[in-house]
Amino acid sequence: MYFSYPMMRSKYLFVAMLTISTTFAAYAQHSPKGLKDHYKDYFPIGVAITPRHLQDSATRAFLLQHFNSLTAENAMKMEPVHPEADRYQWGGADAIVQFAMENGLKVRGHTLCWHNQAPKWMFYDEKGQLVGKDTLLNRLRTHIHEVVGRYKGRIYAWDVVNEAVSDGRGEFLRNSLWYKICGEDFIAQAFRYAHEADPEAVLFYNDYNTEDPVKRDKIYRLLKKLREANVPVHAVGLQGHWSIKDPSRERLASAIEQYASLGINIQITELDVSVFTNNKMPEKPDFTAEQQMLQEHQYRMLFDTFRKYRHVITGVTFWNVSDRSSWLDNFPVKGRKNYPLLFDETLQPKKAYGSVVGF
Repeated sequence: MYFSYPMMRSKYLFVAMLTISTTFAAYAQHSPKGLKDHYKDYFPIGVAITPRHLQDSATRAFLLQHFNSLTAENAMKMEPVHPEADRYQWGGADAIVQFAMENGLKVRGHTLCWHNQAPKWMFYDEKGQLVGKDTLLNRLRTHIHEVVGRYKGRIYAWDVVNEAVSDGRGEFLRNSLWYKICGEDFIAQAFRYAHEADPEAVLFYNDYNTEDPVKRDKIYRLLKKLREANVPVHAVGLQGHWSIKDPSRERLASAIEQYASLGINIQITELDVSVFTNNKMPEKPDFTAEQQMLQEHQYRMLFDTFRKYRHVITGVTFWNVSDRSSWLDNFPVKGRKNYPLLFDETLQPKKAYGSVVGF
């Protein structure tokens, strides 16, 4: 663990650090710079949004102030965009891409092949039986060509395959319907289809727990195998769903170096820092002073590390805009509010913001 509040031996050190944090927070609130401006010499700073964010002028202005890259949180996933075999729903995805193009923002596509949010029709025939491998791969190819082709030249990167590696010890790939029907071949084919649809797009394998030593080695093994087979996998996305105590600086750096050894680039694709480290309802539901301090230090460590590896890290994307609404609210504990981002519920920068821009 990189930082532990109980290990602080001096109340004077605590007060000094708190004073610095408050100063940074005050600076951030009055600075004309946005988050992206502090990192203009390092890498793009992105955020995952929904079409609803674009309906409010204040939120649109906030997005333009702080971010220069957008990801659709859900609007480009298979089920929302392709709910039936012969029907696509483009409205949400189109709105996000149009907003980005009008304002000079980059767009990451998320995601083309995932075991979640995949429509049932993709895997079954009209009799309710699982389809064969060839049928499923043809359906996947059609889907990828339609989606990637629609945004060709406007979306610069795609999360092609998401979370295919198993968390289980002794199990390599997740036993999803993709795997049950196609074996591991669906992964390579998805990348080939995406490359066919847009040869210029940067193609990512994206996953969570990428710094866990056991899963890290499995992801590395998969990527190495794909690269050696000349499958067009260009980069790896470290989702970055982390907490105030994990990962450590050493574990994160080790993961980055191992993936980079494959000759591929890296992005942090879904960053947030949960203030909880367990699956329990807290006795004190408020965002406590201790959680604030731990979160501040974790964010400082993360961005110190990202800057150190700027030669291989080509982007950092936050997963949601602010603490006003996050996928971690009510998950994994129903009724539990989380505070995982750099901006509070009123879109004001938190103390953690200062630790990210104060370098």
